[in-house]
Amino acid sequence: MFLIYKLIFTSTLMLGTIITMSSYSWLGTWMGLEINLLSFIPLISMMNNPLSSEASMKYFLIQAMASSIFLFSIIMIISQMFMLTDLTIFNKMLFMAMNSALLMKMGAAPFHFWFPEIIEGMNWTNSFILMTWQKIAPMIIISYTIKSSQYILFIIILSTLIGSIGGLNQTNMRKMLAYSSINHIGWMLSTLLINEMLWISYFMIYSMLLMSIVSIMNKFNVYLLKQIFLMISKNYLIKFFLIINLLSLGGLPPFLGFFPKWIIIQNLSTNNFLLITFMIMMTLITLFFYLRISYSSIMISNNENNFSLIMSNLQFNNMFINILTFFSINGLILHTIIINFY
Repeated sequence: MFLIYKLIFTSTLMLGTIITMSSYSWLGTWMGLEINLLSFIPLISMMNNPLSSEASMKYFLIQAMASSIFLFSIIMIISQMFMLTDLTIFNKMLFMAMNSALLMKMGAAPFHFWFPEIIEGMNWTNSFILMTWQKIAPMIIISYTIKSSQYILFIIILSTLIGSIGGLNQTNMRKMLAYSSINHIGWMLSTLLINEMLWISYFMIYSMLLMSIVSIMNKFNVYLLKQIFLMISKNYLIKFFLIINLLSLGGLPPFLGFFPKWIIIQNLSTNNFLLITFMIMMTLITLFFYLRISYSSIMISNNENNFSLIMSNLQFNNMFINILTFFSINGLILHTIIINFY
């Protein structure tokens, strides 16, 4: 019975996003966002976690406030169409309010305060949904309504800044990935200033890398930073997979996560040189705490020298994680070959 309810709410969750993406009216987009919201709250509350009710209530209040601002902006924009006077400044303010509501829905800075706190009360599956699928509908609507580029540039700078600095002192892996997601929101918004297809590529690569990390975390019930250090006595190969995907998510050049950032750097270096320089500096801070995790987990003192134990751990047959890690390592090389071929 539990799986049936979970399947139903997951289906309506996806349906709400599809309605928002395919709607021809503003009210249709709002309706899809509300279906998505009301489907995700039961998925949060189904966990055997004392923090789940608090997380679901916080999520409902934040999303309801953002939806009310979004609906108010829609009503004012529609009513303004029937006015004969020119209200350009007022129109820009309405679109700014609409974009602010959408940015609040996906947890972009400076509307990010709820995001790390709520994700702490979720399991890894719901955290993955919140960091990936729940960003699709607001991003699609923002791509339609970018009217004030200065405001979007301010959001990009603030998201990359807070997302990088906020994850420095975190010991909870879910909070660390949440701040990393805020940093990636800034990069995704910058792709909307260039090309929507670039946003699709960035989002797919980010989702694939995050899926690989979440699969490892969920399989071994890892929620804290110290639990990664304890994995070294049992799972050498899994630790290697996790470190590779973390470095790829941070954007280290040999790996797949660097590829979309490489394209963004090439496109923005001619138009917004100061912006892309600031984004690169903030991403280096994000890469720093991933490198700190990797260095600490590899170089930690370990007294285990049994070679047979190491060889037995190489017989890991989870093909899903293996395939995702293979693309993470070799994805940049594959993309380079494909681009040169065409």
